[in-house]
Amino acid sequence: MAKTKSNVLRELALPVFLPSLIFSIGENLLIPLIPAGAERLGADLGTASIIAGMIFFGTLVADVPAAKLIRRIGERLGMIYASVAAAAGLVVTALATNLYVMSAGVLFVGAGASVFALARHTFIAATVPFEVRARALSLLGGMFRAGSLIGPLIAAGLLVIGDFHTVYWASLILCLVAAVLVWFTKRDKAADSANQTNHSTWHITKREWKKLSTLGTASALLAIVRTARTIGLPIWALYINLEPVNIALLVGLAASLDVMLFYTSGQVMDKWGRRAAAVPTMVLLGITMFLVPLSSDFNSLLLVALAMSLANGLGSGLIMVLGADLAPADARGEFLAAFRLIIDGSTSITAPILSLAAVTVGLGFGFFVFGAMSLTGAWMMWKHIPTHIMAPKKRL
Repeated sequence: MAKTKSNVLRELALPVFLPSLIFSIGENLLIPLIPAGAERLGADLGTASIIAGMIFFGTLVADVPAAKLIRRIGERLGMIYASVAAAAGLVVTALATNLYVMSAGVLFVGAGASVFALARHTFIAATVPFEVRARALSLLGGMFRAGSLIGPLIAAGLLVIGDFHTVYWASLILCLVAAVLVWFTKRDKAADSANQTNHSTWHITKREWKKLSTLGTASALLAIVRTARTIGLPIWALYINLEPVNIALLVGLAASLDVMLFYTSGQVMDKWGRRAAAVPTMVLLGITMFLVPLSSDFNSLLLVALAMSLANGLGSGLIMVLGADLAPADARGEFLAAFRLIIDGSTSITAPILSLAAVTVGLGFGFFVFGAMSLTGAWMMWKHIPTHIMAPKKRL
């Protein structure tokens, strides 16, 4: 008997959705406070931008090794090892007494996040039917968004009663909790066997280059803009002299709109196709990027951040959905590793762009650049999303 969409999604709750939520909360406890933490160790605004970007650079350097690791040990153990690695990085970050050690710790957290993300992405691509895939991946994206809401709010509360180290240790505990949750889920043999291949990631990259150079590039532009939102808003908040507790509160409040829209995004993509979510989210993100330099206090920046979260929420899970749609059945893990490498390689330049802008033409100009990137990505999504993944012909 065929499974209903609710059964398919329910079966993903314990092995994927709940651990992803816990891991995301832990990660988002850390991310908004990295620039302020670096500043307390003596970093200027430009250096703080670079250190904030180390978490994304860590995902970049781990993408290709992650595919090999997951092929060898499977998605379940991949998520466990990744959670433990992120926890180790948080120990280093918490104990850091200089910017070099802090950078290494943040980079290690990013590497763990890369393995964790690829493992769950590959699992869903291999096991979830196309007709409900967007909803499954939007729910997964919703776990990220819930984490980006809950994490900064918890961080704000912890800063009231403690200090930066309290936040670091709380983040570490949550990463270990995610590992324990995955440990108690059963191994999915079908997913593991679907991920077996003799092809290298480089071979698959050459074979699938047309997909990667078009929709891969468009997805990378979206990821860059989202990264600029994630690390750029706290940096702009520092630029206009907001306190760390207010920065964490602002980021958490803005994330609430992301959380409310994530399942709607999946429904839109499953019913009307990927383009119906891709183009609006990138156009609106571009417009809101242009508005960031116009904010000068908590209230005005909060309004812009809320509008940006609304735009971002419309495309919840979009990048993961496109990656899963395009991944060939014989090499999903390798294709998704190449796909994520393009995206993560692009997002790793976000922090340097902000840093360069901050010390040259001005931080505000960097946001104008990201706005233009987003509008370019909207055009590419419109042009290159193929007909066969615009919408399914039948649904569960």
